[in-house]
Order: sequence, then structure tokens, then C-alpha cells
Amino acid sequence: MSSGNHYDYYEVLGVPRNASEEDIRKAFRRLALQHHPDRNQEPGSADKFKEINEAYEVLCDAEKRAQYDRFGRVGATVGGRGFEGTEPFGGFGDIFDSFFGGATARTRPTAQRGEDMRVTLDISFEDAAIGCEKEVEFSRLETCATCNGSGARPGTGKSRCANCNGQGQVRRYQNSVFGQFVHVATCSRCQGAGQVISDPCAPCRGTGKERQTRRLLVKVPAGIDDSSQIRLSNEGDAGWNGGPTGHLYIAIRVQPHPLFHRERDDILYDLPLNIAQATLGDTVAVPTLGGATDLRIPAGTQHGQTFRLKGKGIAHIRGKGRGDQLVIARVLVPDALTPQQRKLFQELSKVLDKPTNENGNGLFDKIKDVLSG
Repeated sequence: MSSGNHYDYYEVLGVPRNASEEDIRKAFRRLALQHHPDRNQEPGSADKFKEINEAYEVLCDAEKRAQYDRFGRVGATVGGRGFEGTEPFGGFGDIFDSFFGGATARTRPTAQRGEDMRVTLDISFEDAAIGCEKEVEFSRLETCATCNGSGARPGTGKSRCANCNGQGQVRRYQNSVFGQFVHVATCSRCQGAGQVISDPCAPCRGTGKERQTRRLLVKVPAGIDDSSQIRLSNEGDAGWNGGPTGHLYIAIRVQPHPLFHRERDDILYDLPLNIAQATLGDTVAVPTLGGATDLRIPAGTQHGQTFRLKGKGIAHIRGKGRGDQLVIARVLVPDALTPQQRKLFQELSKVLDKPTNENGNGLFDKIKDVLSG
């Protein structure tokens, strides 16, 4: 048997014709939640939901159900009551009130962690190698000292928000062919707090926070490298709604050195040598971070040859000891000669061309004296 709308109410709810009122209620709740337009966006869900609601309004009423079972239809047009009817379980509107926001608890502003701060600290090559203490200056948000973060002028307090009546949320009711729906949103005036400040604190303008300039002494560990970061916990912006303070990050920027170059924990130094020093050998003063030290250059030193000074490098940042200093020989060929230098090199050239260099060392000594003079 079919209704005037060409569908069987029992088939719509999926219950037998002898179903009890409780079985009809359970089937209705299950199908209504499944096909409600606010939950089901598939095409045809609205029409299906309307069929379910119409079937329930007939079958849950003993008089209408009896009329439907006898004639296949009811005398009055159904479907106009919406959700707020005389259902024995309190009205279907209550069900959707709980599922779609009407019965949700008031949402209070959540605690938020303060913003992290970042400042750049310039240090010298020497400071990075041996460590130092430096002062940094920065600006951060702090809890207002006048109102202790309440945002209200001292001696006053907060009052209930009139927009949401202290609930922190506002509800908007909307009627449709499917019944009444409740839309819940955070109150735009109090931001969900339920309270507003009528007399704000002057220094912080009611925010509970004020920006302050701070100076901190930062300990820079020995061995720190360029682009490294030091984190100072809880030295950033103050948190909101009881949230924790952010962190302060110190970005290290190491200035270049005119003589030294860093490679991990070693220091590289280019040692200029003239050709006489490289050929005959010499003892030269080499600069280090701890002061000049003598280095013996053996005879016959080649361009690019490396000498190692143990323990003269950078301190190991995560361990004991230090790196080394690598001294790289850079043999320099003069690009301009005095007449005397040219004459000596010409004589040397003749000697070096002979099978034996019987007079070579003497000429190199003269060249060395002339070049160093």
C-alpha cells in the first residue's frame, strides 16, 4: 500500500508494519541523523530527509497511523509541524540542538604560548673561538605591571558581556522546511571570555600586555660557529590567557678575520714566502689566536705545502680540546724587480742551468737578503 506521495512510510523508515513506537523512534533517529542536510551534503539528502520526517510524523501519532494503515493516507496534509512537535521524547529539535551546536559547552579562550623572539648578535672571530659574554637588547611583550595582566584599570574589574549574556557564545536560530536549526558562534565582542572590560588600564590599553625593552647578558660558548643559534627559554613574548612565555633565539653572526679562515675546528692561515725562503728554508713568526709563534720552514718547501700547529685552533664546542692551525705555504714570485734583483736572478738562472749548482746557494742567500731588505 502506498501513500498519496507514492512511497510507503514503513519502507521509508525501514520498519515492519507491526513495529512498536519505540522501534519507529529508533529508526527515525538513526535515519534522520544520517540524512540531515547539515550532515549529509550528497544530492537528494534533503528530499530523503523530508520523507523520513513526514513518515515519522504519521507513524508516531496513533490516530494518524491508524488512518494511514486503513486508507493508505491521512486526511490532513502532513509535514508542516517541523521538528518541534508533540513527540513523547521531547521533540526532534532537541536532538539536532545537541548534534549541531545547541547543547555544546561554552568555549572559553584557550591558553596561547607567547611569540618567540629572534635577535642577531655580531661577534668577532676571536670571540667565537674562545667564547665570550655579550649583552643583547630587544623589545618584548610583558604582562602589564599596572593591572597585572587583567586589562582593567586598578580598582575595577570585568563585567558580564551583554552581547552573549556571559556565555561566550551567541546563538542564531533559523527556521526552515526541515525545522529549526541553531547556529552557535564565539561572541565577537568578548572573544568567548564572557566578560568585557568597561574601564581599561591606560598603560596597556586593556590588553594586559605592554612592550618593554630588555637587556640580557648572553654567554657565548667557545667554538660557536657562524649562523649558529642560542636559545634562551622563556625570554620571549608573554603568553595569552595563562599560556607560557615564548623563547628568545640569538642568531650568531661571526665577523670575518683578515688573516684566518675557519674549517670546522681548524684555523687556516696562508703564510707568504719568497722563493729564497722556500728554497733555502727559514724560521718565521706565524700569528695565532694566542700570539705569534716561530715556525721552522724546511729547505725546498713547495707552494701549497701545509704545516700543522697542534692545539692552536678552535675549541671543540661539544667536547674538550681544540683544533689545530694549518699553515699553508704560499710561495710568492715577484712581479716587479729592481735592477739589482734582476741581475741576481739572471746570475742564478745561469748557475741553475749547469749540471752542478756549486754557486747556487750563495746566490740564493744574496737574493734572500735583497728581497727581505
